[in-house]
Amino acid sequence: MRFPPAFLDEIRDRVPISSVIGQRVAWDRRKTNASRGDYWACCPFHGEKSPSFHCEDKKGRYHCFGCSVSGDHFKFLTELDGMSFPEAVEKIAEMAGVPMPVRDEQEERREKERASLTDVMEMATTFFQERLQGPEGAKARAYLRERGLTSATQQSFRLGFAPDSRNALKEHLAAKGVPKADIEACGLVRHGDDIPVSYDWFRDRIMFPIPDSRGKIIAFGGRALAPDALAKYMNSPDTELFHKGNVLYNFARARKALAKGGAVIAVEGYMDVIALAQAGFENAVAPLGTALTENQLELLWRMSGEPVLCFDGDQAGLKAAWRAADLALPAVQPGRSARFALLPEGKDPDDLVKAEGADAFRGVLAEARPLADLLWMRETAGGVFDTPERRAELGKRLRELTSRIRDESTRYHYQQEMREREQSFFGSQRNTRRGRQDGGRPGERGQGKPAPGGQFAKGGGGRMAITESLGQSALVKRGSEGMSVREATIIVALVNHPALIDENFAHVEFLDLANSDLRKLHAAILDAMAHDAADERGAVIATIERAGCGGIWERAVALIKRARQWPALETAGLDDARDAFNQALHLQRSARTLHRELKQAQAALDADPSDENFRHLVEIQAQFNDVQATEALIEGFGVSSGRVGRV
Repeated sequence: MRFPPAFLDEIRDRVPISSVIGQRVAWDRRKTNASRGDYWACCPFHGEKSPSFHCEDKKGRYHCFGCSVSGDHFKFLTELDGMSFPEAVEKIAEMAGVPMPVRDEQEERREKERASLTDVMEMATTFFQERLQGPEGAKARAYLRERGLTSATQQSFRLGFAPDSRNALKEHLAAKGVPKADIEACGLVRHGDDIPVSYDWFRDRIMFPIPDSRGKIIAFGGRALAPDALAKYMNSPDTELFHKGNVLYNFARARKALAKGGAVIAVEGYMDVIALAQAGFENAVAPLGTALTENQLELLWRMSGEPVLCFDGDQAGLKAAWRAADLALPAVQPGRSARFALLPEGKDPDDLVKAEGADAFRGVLAEARPLADLLWMRETAGGVFDTPERRAELGKRLRELTSRIRDESTRYHYQQEMREREQSFFGSQRNTRRGRQDGGRPGERGQGKPAPGGQFAKGGGGRMAITESLGQSALVKRGSEGMSVREATIIVALVNHPALIDENFAHVEFLDLANSDLRKLHAAILDAMAHDAADERGAVIATIERAGCGGIWERAVALIKRARQWPALETAGLDDARDAFNQALHLQRSARTLHRELKQAQAALDADPSDENFRHLVEIQAQFNDVQATEALIEGFGVSSGRVGRV
């Protein structure tokens, strides 16, 4: 029986290859890193005493560096267990919980037809590539140069040009013997009973070939060069090969890039994906000009348990993020969620990396916020909760939102999270009202105006300044070296306990640190990671010393000892270090995000001193106070727990 490639891809994606091989081997505990889907064992195909057999869940492949065997799920079962290929497929399908396809002669015939159609699409791709490099493609080449795409990038993504002609592609394919029915079936021409003579679907457009999960071209996207074109971007119509809602642009390349680590990044368009790849972010994908669909979200989760959904920094981008959050919410579960990255106002990823470089986009990724944050922000931003009824209405909306989550355990934790946020938020608001000085009279919509010496004090030019207590809070507390205790805790814990580097690979890569000296230590850690020297404390410290940062390391350790943050030190157990690191990382990400939001809120209040903008500023300060209290509690525990003797 011939199995449809899509069926084989599906069951392979659903079953980690480690779960197939793990039934026949014992994984080596020292070399295996299960959290990254990276496994080592003694080879089951030849006798050996040291583990040289390697399999990776993300690639779905195994390879032995001793005897050179390699393959996928099916090959492992056929070669080691002697199964026939259909038997191996049946076993993997059973593990995946997917029923075996019933033999369908008509479907098999359609599969053969689809194979021939991919040949036609390959011919069309080559045609468009050649036209881009010919005389008629001069305008398109100039446009791509203006967009900053190098020749190598254009070739890598197989960009092309559709001439401004009604029949150039149709005649080219017909001259090569492609039947009229195949050209129509590929969606390369417009045809129908109301069209006497078919004509090319794409004309005078830069062409973006769209590959499937195996890298076969199944459709095209076209960007108009004429300023008066009815549609700036246009996709192929749905065909036997292509269903727009089931495909992500750059899926195959991004999945391969994820073998290096990190999470998949979903952006909004073709040019964003290509510009990011040119800047070094090869793990980016995009939906095809429409809002993210359930099937596309499922594809993202097949690649990464926590994809980063990146949206343009305007109102339309924020609304798109909210739609994506609503789409993801019912399906979240342990190991399946999403983070949301919002770009600066008026910028898309292409603009950002072109104007400010790759580091600027890394900064955006570092500040990506979890799904719970985005939902809370949407439900509370600009809201007025000055009466019990309005606060009850917010609680009702939050309960309705979290009730959509299908997974019982995740639903429970979301409900608990939202209750805690409510209690903290309304507690801060009540404290704000009680602490108001000068008898500030509540405005018509339930919030008082700021009074001199109250929660906020006016600075020059009408700016609402941060209170003195906030400015001296634990969020910005520094040692005499200018380092924050929190940032030093993160770096010192990573160096003293290198297992944390591997466990938090993506977070470590995109750490956002305010202190320049600690950024140097961070760079040394990344260098150690790049050279496979981040497995042992001594190797990481050696890399730090080679970078000329030994003195900085000593100052950071001294600060941690003075602050009694013993879990970050070498003598602490890994579990204690992990807890301290996770707490510090959470506070760091929250603080950096709130710092940016506070600046934006102050700027908004300067420009428009409305009640709504003032309330927004009060809300952010309340969140600052929450982080401040949490950090003070954690630091107090380090001093008073009685375990400081380990320092």
